[in-house]
Amino acid sequence: MLKRREFLGAVAGGAAATLAGVARAAEGPTAARRPNVVLILTDDQGYGDLGCHGNEKIRTPNLDRLAAQSVELTHFYVSPVCAPTRACLLTGRYNYRTGAIDTYLGRAMMYPDEVTLAERLGGAGWRTGIFGKWHLGDNYPLRAMDQGFQESLVIKGGGLGQPSDLPGGTRYFDPVLLHNGKPEKQAGYCMDIYTEAALRFIEENRERPFFAYLATNLPHGPLEVPEKYVEPYKAMGLETRVARTYGMIASIDENVGRLLEKLKALGLEENTIVIFLTDNGAQDPRYAAGLRGTKGTVYDGGVRVPCFIRWPARLKARQMGRVAAHIDMVPTLLDACGIAPTAEPRLDGMNLLPLLDGRAGDWPDRTIYLQWHRGDEPVLYRNACARSERYKLVDGKELFDMAADPGETKSIAAEHPDIVARMRAGYEAWFKDVSATRGYAPPRIHLGAREENPTTLTRQDWRGPRAGWAADSLGYWEVEVARPGKFEVTLRFPPAKAAREAYFKLGGADLKMTLAQGADSCIFDAVGLDAGPGRLEAWLDTAGKSVGVQTVDVKRLD
Repeated sequence: MLKRREFLGAVAGGAAATLAGVARAAEGPTAARRPNVVLILTDDQGYGDLGCHGNEKIRTPNLDRLAAQSVELTHFYVSPVCAPTRACLLTGRYNYRTGAIDTYLGRAMMYPDEVTLAERLGGAGWRTGIFGKWHLGDNYPLRAMDQGFQESLVIKGGGLGQPSDLPGGTRYFDPVLLHNGKPEKQAGYCMDIYTEAALRFIEENRERPFFAYLATNLPHGPLEVPEKYVEPYKAMGLETRVARTYGMIASIDENVGRLLEKLKALGLEENTIVIFLTDNGAQDPRYAAGLRGTKGTVYDGGVRVPCFIRWPARLKARQMGRVAAHIDMVPTLLDACGIAPTAEPRLDGMNLLPLLDGRAGDWPDRTIYLQWHRGDEPVLYRNACARSERYKLVDGKELFDMAADPGETKSIAAEHPDIVARMRAGYEAWFKDVSATRGYAPPRIHLGAREENPTTLTRQDWRGPRAGWAADSLGYWEVEVARPGKFEVTLRFPPAKAAREAYFKLGGADLKMTLAQGADSCIFDAVGLDAGPGRLEAWLDTAGKSVGVQTVDVKRLD
């Protein structure tokens, strides 16, 4: 695999040779300019959470209008949960190759040598920015700002109201966000904040090509939203969770409308590729346009999502029904932007641009593979599917004819053992291939690096059989000490009524401290650490019962 510096050089060289061809291929007055890219990704919004998909209760006028102006990919697939989808979307590779196999406990971190769309576009001259949810690593070298985003305003972890929250920013209102790596207190509702930042980014870069990634944590729980968005749905008599979810989607819709208006006002509408999609299916049972299942499942209600692609300079609005997936976005956008893909890292996705602009002719049948479950390593056939143009195999057992039975109501496996056998063989070959890429050892958080000091470790990324978010959870962090030296280590935890012992262990450091009643932190000063990989452990002991700390701050002193 190419090192990052070598990769970016290859991108820049390849782009120069191909951009002129793309400019000639495009139509309209902005044809000579390289296209902008705006990628909008929502969180837990299902296929049925749009008026244009038959939902008679929800109001999504801006998204419905965008759908009507776009090529709509009607059979577009993603992973069953969010972080794996984000890894696939940004790399063009199956997430099992990338390290991001789950959503928490250290399994949502993406290896730093994976090459993102932001790195590819940034290396070819695009200005790149992310606004909202990254969810592929909170610490160096795994952050969005380490992975090609030149401007970043992001939450930590998988969402607000989680253990990775920055102090003072645990709600959707007035959150504390990381702006280019620095905590900043914000004012207002998070969806509005992300959009405002994206609008500023677009305006500042209107004279050059840009890639704006608006990745919101709406309508993911907790379902916090201004009541003005909820009241219309309460008035319809909808159940509270549905009303609040629809209210969050109303906020999304309003802000998407603001973004589209900004592009129009700046004269950028024609030559900006606007993509809207969601990261998985709905988190709760609600209107699903006849699809089976919810988030976390590999039935279509969990993995088939809306996907609209608008590019007026090149694409005519229509519906496109061929099977496509998150892994296809990188190769498609590289072609649209005139950037030749490099041989390494190898992409798993297909370039959809010939399909989108009507040049495809015969299009080969293909099979897409999707899988997710909790655990440090995937298990063969557990919550897995193989989806070809016509058939879908679930867990190696259920076979559905998706043309005749899009709701996946009746398995036809017994009638077609030949199809089952063929799809099982394809899935097993895929599983072996993606697992062999590098295995499933976790990416390591770097301590003492110049790019991030201090480093704050949270329960989002710890691991171990007792790791979790409960008060009595206990875990550890896989780390890499970037440079040897002296470190200050601060443990933080809820206060207790009794005295107890605090412990810290990493490499040759094995330390203990007695805590007074009511203490909520302690500092191990001038801890000598050698460079290299290690397992960082930090815990509290009360009368022989051990529990983990809430966070660990590790600061290099020299």
